[in-house]
Amino acid sequence: MIIQRYLLREILNPLLVVLCVLVILFASYDAERFLSDAVNGILPTDMFVRLVGLRSLIALDVLIPISLYLSVILAFGRMRSDSEFVAMSALGFSPLRVMSVVVVFSLCLALVVGGLSLFARPLAYEQMHELSDLAGASLNTDDMKAGTFYVDNQEHRVIFIEHRAGRATPGHDVFVQVNIDASTRIIHARSVRQVPGAGLRGSVLYLTDAHVYDIGPAGGGSDLVLHVKDLVLRLPDPQLRAPEYSSNAASTPHLASSHSGADIAEFQWRLSTACSTLLLGMLAVPLSGSRPGGHKQAKLGIAILLYAGYYLLYDSAVSWVRNGTIPAFPGVWLAPALLTAVLIAGLVGPKLASMLKRV
Repeated sequence: MIIQRYLLREILNPLLVVLCVLVILFASYDAERFLSDAVNGILPTDMFVRLVGLRSLIALDVLIPISLYLSVILAFGRMRSDSEFVAMSALGFSPLRVMSVVVVFSLCLALVVGGLSLFARPLAYEQMHELSDLAGASLNTDDMKAGTFYVDNQEHRVIFIEHRAGRATPGHDVFVQVNIDASTRIIHARSVRQVPGAGLRGSVLYLTDAHVYDIGPAGGGSDLVLHVKDLVLRLPDPQLRAPEYSSNAASTPHLASSHSGADIAEFQWRLSTACSTLLLGMLAVPLSGSRPGGHKQAKLGIAILLYAGYYLLYDSAVSWVRNGTIPAFPGVWLAPALLTAVLIAGLVGPKLASMLKRV
């Protein structure tokens, strides 16, 4: 038990470090995609943070397996180079028992990854789609930059601010267009500011020296024109569109009964992530081999290239199934099957080579 706990600790320490680094890198890359919308006021800050967090959660079913893979290679590479496995063998702790520790630990992580893929992934995608739609429907004048037209996702309203000193300051020479049923209301005001505490839904604007033009439908009679010194305008609540169907956001039971190529690809992806986690953890053991006293990361470069090739095939298989290029069977399972063959070759190959040398 002491040796088993030691092995688990040696794997877990680099695993946490590698996973944290990968999550930070992924979140930083993803944040850059949404940053321009956040700066321009299209995407509020709280939505920006939630979107990046949801995207990072979705990526865990890829980041956890590669973190496990690299952590086993790094930990066992160091232990082999320091002859720790030779000492363990002398104490009766065989390579088979070492592999059993890795298998049990990898299996536990595989269950976590499987749970994330089957249940957390669709919920995260669903919330992400809702947030993206809400961000398009909600316009906050305090975050708007001067000289830019802001249109909601259903083109029910348009806001343009010509001059502004900075964020959250009153805007000057403001143009607002609101489409209400079959009529259009156009407002030109000297200044505008967001009423504090109004929130995102049903935004309340305070306008000064405003000219209001209500333009009815063609042939609907005379148009209404008003000039008011102060005007409090409550914009209509943003109406979210009915969500479009997405395989990523569909529930796992629904995908299991679907015959659509996109649904089959997504379903097989969710099931295969746990299998990939277990296989990568086991494959890292033979790939970590180095001579005693040799370089700790002697095979790290080969291992990274091998994973890159596997992930490329894995991702391509998903696209092939989605497009109907390959049938549902073997489908996405083609990549884990080839990885299993590589694992068997890595475990059996050295023993066969040793037997052939003796013959």
